[in-house]
Amino acid sequence: MRKPLGPWLLLVTAPVALGFAALLMGRLWLPPSEVVGALLGRGDVPELSRTLVLGVRLPRVLAAGCVGAGLSVAGAAFQGLFRNPLVEPRILGASSGAALGAAAALLLGWSTVAVQASAFALGLLAVAGSWLLSRGFGASVLVLVIAGLVVASAFDALLGMLKYLADPTNALPAITYWLLGGLGAVRWGHLWPLLGATGLGAILLTATRWRMNVLSLDELEAESLGLPVRRWRLAVVGAGTLLTAAAVAAAGVIGWVGLLVPHAARALVGPDHAKLLPASFSIGAALVIVLDTVARTALPAEIPLGILTGLVGIPAFVFLFLRTLHARGGWR
Repeated sequence: MRKPLGPWLLLVTAPVALGFAALLMGRLWLPPSEVVGALLGRGDVPELSRTLVLGVRLPRVLAAGCVGAGLSVAGAAFQGLFRNPLVEPRILGASSGAALGAAAALLLGWSTVAVQASAFALGLLAVAGSWLLSRGFGASVLVLVIAGLVVASAFDALLGMLKYLADPTNALPAITYWLLGGLGAVRWGHLWPLLGATGLGAILLTATRWRMNVLSLDELEAESLGLPVRRWRLAVVGAGTLLTAAAVAAAGVIGWVGLLVPHAARALVGPDHAKLLPASFSIGAALVIVLDTVARTALPAEIPLGILTGLVGIPAFVFLFLRTLHARGGWR
């Protein structure tokens, strides 16, 4: 019997449809005919509409999709790897490292591209530090998580020191605003590294999908099935870190997406990573495209994206927590 294609059709078309709708919306509403004409390169489109669509809105929509997809796929991978549904991509310190890198670049007055590069490099460095620290104590899942928390705390302390040293009239507001998250500064030049990192990370994780199903088992069970656990765990951590660091470098610290979207995808397609990862990719992209559109259109001043993800994520997390608690028999 053929399996229904309805959910997958929705998952494939939703980000595209929502992305097109986002191109219409803004301070200036654009008719669909002008948006389509700009995308197709027709010469009868007004220059203002062409500039808005191709120069401002399209790179931002693509960046929002990449950020949501990357964080969601990394979250799904980490939840399976650590066998914990409350794990999110920030657990190994990538966000803390990226935040420190961006803050240091902003304090030094570097360009936007340099800020993103610094954030990306420090995000990778933080996770590398977590992995190296855990190796000295056996590199088990629990030790890796503890090492990530230690490294994240160290980078958070250094970030606090930079904020304390920053000029309160110039650098400090820039650091604070970046930490709130947003895509207002994204242009084509900033987008290509994000597209490349997101595509590479997603392909690497998808290529290891059946091994990730095995990694979700107990470590002894996984090894009994012939899987070199540490090698593949490092591969999953590396690919997930690439996605997380790229997303944070482009958009700042965006919470809750990598925690909650995998749960929605799991409810729709089940726990098999061959289906879970593509579903998380699609739902995460669609969610952040919607939230970013709200961020730039709801109020006269743009709302930081991190605030919106918190407003959506906190009640969703409370609902998820209460449902899990009820399924396990309530308070003990």
